[in-house]
Amino acid sequence: MNAPWKPGGALRDPFHAFVCDDHSFDVLRAVAAEMGWAPEKVNKGGMRNAVQTLSITASPQILFVDMSESGDPLNDINSLAEVCEPGTVVIAAGQVNDVRLYRDLVASGIQDYLLKPFGADQLRDALAQAQAVFMAPRDTGPERPHCTMAVIGTRGGVGASSIATSLAWMLSDKKKRATALLDLDVHFGTNALALDLEPGRGLTDAIENPSRIDGLFIERAMVRASDTLAILSAEAPISQPMLTDGGAFYQLLEEFHTAFECSVIDLPRGMLIQHPHLMGDVNTALIVTELTLAAARDTIRILSWLKTNAPQARAVVVANKVQTGSPEISRKDFEQSIERKVDILIPFDLRVASQAAKLGKTLAEVAKGSKVGAACTALLNEALGSEDKDGDARPSGKGESLLNKIDLKGMLAARRKDKVASED
Repeated sequence: MNAPWKPGGALRDPFHAFVCDDHSFDVLRAVAAEMGWAPEKVNKGGMRNAVQTLSITASPQILFVDMSESGDPLNDINSLAEVCEPGTVVIAAGQVNDVRLYRDLVASGIQDYLLKPFGADQLRDALAQAQAVFMAPRDTGPERPHCTMAVIGTRGGVGASSIATSLAWMLSDKKKRATALLDLDVHFGTNALALDLEPGRGLTDAIENPSRIDGLFIERAMVRASDTLAILSAEAPISQPMLTDGGAFYQLLEEFHTAFECSVIDLPRGMLIQHPHLMGDVNTALIVTELTLAAARDTIRILSWLKTNAPQARAVVVANKVQTGSPEISRKDFEQSIERKVDILIPFDLRVASQAAKLGKTLAEVAKGSKVGAACTALLNEALGSEDKDGDARPSGKGESLLNKIDLKGMLAARRKDKVASED
């Protein structure tokens, strides 16, 4: 059956069948036993039982379903597709001898349609062809390695979540890559809100029951923003602490590697302390900052942490909401303080930001044609940039202590001098 995402890691049975009559039931059980499959996987009940059963269990490699009691075969096949994992090969059977129906069913994604009553030889041939189809190598085009990006804000309010949603949207819309967006702010995350979506219980369920996490869980728990973008987030009650060792988050990221081409993690900076292992497979770390003294301090600290704890991650520094005029620290002074360049500078545009919030769209989508839009495109290209930028992507390593940062020390002194002068 066709479906947006690739199959996950759940262990799948080789065969299930759902039939309406005793003759089909007996023939299927006998042939299943011949092929080494469990006869008890042949069930009474047709399409309705199939949909109900597969909505709570993993779908098999080969599925046989009896449509004799179906009043609307094409609509029922679509309902079946909603609960089937991608890659499942479906054989249908029925009593309607109509070439047009057969063609419509095949176009809907089934492998074959058997007219009832069918014999054992006819069934064997259909199952053998289904096996061959399932085992055949799939032409998926050139294989691209999965890219995992983490977006980390240096301070609250710098707009890291806005950058994360924009990046995920651009990867899915502009680059046409199947993208997962994971919002790890379990209580106060805004990624779903920014996309005008209800967060659902997917992330909460994953934290509470990590053993449930598999390909089927991912397919059903994630909220789809489009055919190529899905989000996993939560809006947990603030009276309900989420106690976890981070294992659920790690398992989710493992499943994302199978089901998607790209993963974008909106990672609260506190997670670096609590769950540093989440950065183990991150390819690109985007540090979102503002041009302030506190943000410069924490950019230095986060860059140093990444160098020690996630050396494989290419760091990209993004200065967000940069206003014209005189910021607290100039870009030049900020870059001297962190001992590297700011890679992307996104200007502050109140009109674009307000419009994005009102429409429930990402900043990048609303900002097309503006300076903010051009900066977002540059951000996308930088995030997907080649690994040869690693050399200038991290701090020089002269020490994390602010006492070694001459510019910051000078700025602190200047700020005190200005304060005394204003009081005088």
